[in-house]
Amino acid sequence: MIRILVVDDEDEVRAALARRLEREGYAVTTAGSEAEGLNALKTVEHPYDIVVTDMNMGDPNSGMHVLEGAASRDVFTEVIVLTAYGNVANAVECMRRGAFDYIEKNMPGIDVFELLVMKLEQACQRRRQSVGTVRRLEEFHKRHAE
Repeated sequence: MIRILVVDDEDEVRAALARRLEREGYAVTTAGSEAEGLNALKTVEHPYDIVVTDMNMGDPNSGMHVLEGAASRDVFTEVIVLTAYGNVANAVECMRRGAFDYIEKNMPGIDVFELLVMKLEQACQRRRQSVGTVRRLEEFHKRHAE
């Protein structure tokens, strides 16, 4: 089962995301702040497959800190950054630092939950491919090192 960490300081948003993602079959853990999210990333036994984080949780860079924390724990953890007030500079910086995607919460005419579910499916596929490639390389190395 795919394990997702949702980090958002808005209780309603966090709860709605968790409900929707659980309905889609994901195992969801939530955190209500940057500090809680970073702690969850550090203390969980197995790294999360995907992290969905708000960009601004009091500090305009809190989402970036969660992104960096996820990457430092497991380079294959995919991170999707959500924001209520997106801008091109933030989006570019998040992508440059390894985010899978950057989604605005308030896009007119777009069901953000549907968009997020679609992006999660794509992120899962990329993670599976990346991990599979590393496993094949490890097996190749073992066979040829003997």
